[in-house]
Amino acid sequence: MTEFFDADEARSAEERSQAMARSLPRVIAAALKAPGWRAHLGGIDPEDFRDRAALAALPILRKSDLPGLQKADPPFGGFSPSGPGLFARLFSSPGPIFEGEGERVDPWRAARALNAAGIRRGDIVLNTFSYHLTPGGFILDSGARALGCAVIPSGPGNTQAQLELICAYRPVAYTGTPDFLKILLDAAEAAGLDASCIRKAVLSGAAFPPALQREFEERGIAAYQAYATADLGLIAYESEARSGMIVDEHVVLEVVRPGGGDPLPEGEVGEVVVTLLDECHPLVRFALADLTAVIPGSSPCGRTNTRIRGWMGRADQTTKVKGMFVRPEQIAEIARLHPSAGRLRLVVTRDKDQDAMTLLAETSEPAEPGLAEAIGASLAAVTRIRGEVRLLGRGLLPNDGKVIEDRR
Repeated sequence: MTEFFDADEARSAEERSQAMARSLPRVIAAALKAPGWRAHLGGIDPEDFRDRAALAALPILRKSDLPGLQKADPPFGGFSPSGPGLFARLFSSPGPIFEGEGERVDPWRAARALNAAGIRRGDIVLNTFSYHLTPGGFILDSGARALGCAVIPSGPGNTQAQLELICAYRPVAYTGTPDFLKILLDAAEAAGLDASCIRKAVLSGAAFPPALQREFEERGIAAYQAYATADLGLIAYESEARSGMIVDEHVVLEVVRPGGGDPLPEGEVGEVVVTLLDECHPLVRFALADLTAVIPGSSPCGRTNTRIRGWMGRADQTTKVKGMFVRPEQIAEIARLHPSAGRLRLVVTRDKDQDAMTLLAETSEPAEPGLAEAIGASLAAVTRIRGEVRLLGRGLLPNDGKVIEDRR
């Protein structure tokens, strides 16, 4: 089935780096036209940022901060170079977070994911993502239209009407959540209706467990996952190789220490940070609070961009201990203060009806003299709460991105 969307998907690492060196300064320059980005990034020279190493020196903008920033300076918090009237559509996603859709073909870049799933010109696509206020429906709709597909803009719910549409139009492809596709297929079977026309699917917005993957395969449906958000559009997608998710060509994806900004080595689970290489909609080091890990090497399908393991949970593990919030950013600060330590994990429990916390810290053996005491002092200074420190050997903490574990 391999048919690349464009030549960029198979370019070499050197070609991709050269393209980033050309586009990244232009994206940062475009961002600096907006007052919010100027205040956030400071007095930088865009020409100084041409590769991943330079990019990693810039501060992170957290998605969780956007609602407050946008409320203080509506509608976009000062982070858009364009006023709201210059967008094609305006949305409000849960948060609320306000975002606009650009006036161009496939502004969310979803066509690449649909193409990798085998959807082609002339296919009819049943799009069950919502078209109401949030951009989900329009993200997949615009991608399918860019490929030359006809789209049924059905949105979610109203199962009986959906079945009538399927029987009338015979769509070959479905876009929506995995759960709703199962609802439709089960309802069609119960009603004695034929939904076998659906042979392809691009799924997002919910977990896609192996049992459901097998069920769709047994029903003759080739279903692929896409990782997208309302702020960024497409981030990564599956191909027929089913060997991780391939990062979109307009995205620079970093996996960083949860709560911090330091990029982690390949294979380490951390927080997704995205820079969008789009001068019309610049986002620089935008932290999503999602967890993933980079898979070494390229996809067997021939696409050469970075691969990730997909969504692996949430990085925002903030909890309250003895009436005080403890955040992943604080654990990252302790890690910065003690570079000889490896992974850190704060375990919060109850002891004699009181909150208690233990910081587990990986370290080489034998440990540096006094390291546990020094880490304990940093824990108390950074969180303003005293806790126990326990040193472990390297590799003994799970590689799951969790830095705060609340066991209460």
